Amino acid sequence: MKIINSKERAKMVTGVKMVIFGPYGIGKTSLLKTLDESTTLCLDFEAGLLAVQDWQGDSTEIRTWNEARDIACLIGGPNPALKSDQAYSQRHYEHVSSKYKDFSSEFFKYRCIFVDSITVASRLCLLWARMQPECFSDRSGKEDKRAAYGLLAQEMMAWLNQLQHIRDKDIIIVGTLGQYLDDCNRPTWLPQCEGAKTASEIPGIVDEVISMVGIKKDDGTEKRSFVCQTINTWGYPAKDRSGCLNMVEEPHLGKLLAKIKAKTLASVA
Repeated sequence: MKIINSKERAKMVTGVKMVIFGPYGIGKTSLLKTLDESTTLCLDFEAGLLAVQDWQGDSTEIRTWNEARDIACLIGGPNPALKSDQAYSQRHYEHVSSKYKDFSSEFFKYRCIFVDSITVASRLCLLWARMQPECFSDRSGKEDKRAAYGLLAQEMMAWLNQLQHIRDKDIIIVGTLGQYLDDCNRPTWLPQCEGAKTASEIPGIVDEVISMVGIKKDDGTEKRSFVCQTINTWGYPAKDRSGCLNMVEEPHLGKLLAKIKAKTLASVA
């Protein structure tokens, strides 16, 4: 433990942690094209990179929850607060470093990790949780769904916290935004994830929550946009911890990250 003064803090390279929710087909995966190809790694949970086949960056396909945990541990390093038998511990890090020896040396070149998507990641996590011994009743041997969803919440929070503490990289997570009707039959927009706790906890973990939606212009046509502020005209989920984003921004991640970092650097200068 040490005290970090303002000059030391200014020298530290800190990444932006961001989650972007949008309806199906709005072009969330295509946002990869607005990032630097040479320093971006896409964690492809959806096997859905058809829209960006001409993108020249690197990607890796994630098929199981164990793979999702392993790569988060590889990129983020060990968490010293955890016991040796827990995921993301020193022991876990040593295991995955040995298992993916050639792969782990590549991570130093990446400045941005693009996760596509948290919606599918939560489904993989739930499938994994439902197979764990603690999610079956001791008496009947039947599946205990309540225990499975409890384990899902723990796992997703641990995974997101592991990504959150990767200091030197930007972490961009995309997910599906769904429209629901509340008790008064009014439409409301909510992130689509397995388990209500995951969706409700995400805004407290990341720096930026952005809704990528189509907004009608005066001529009646719709324009793809980022909604970035909590209080907005349409009721979309959003949060701007940086305090430098307008309510509506251009859907370009390179420009958005540059704007956030320019303001951060100016404040410590």
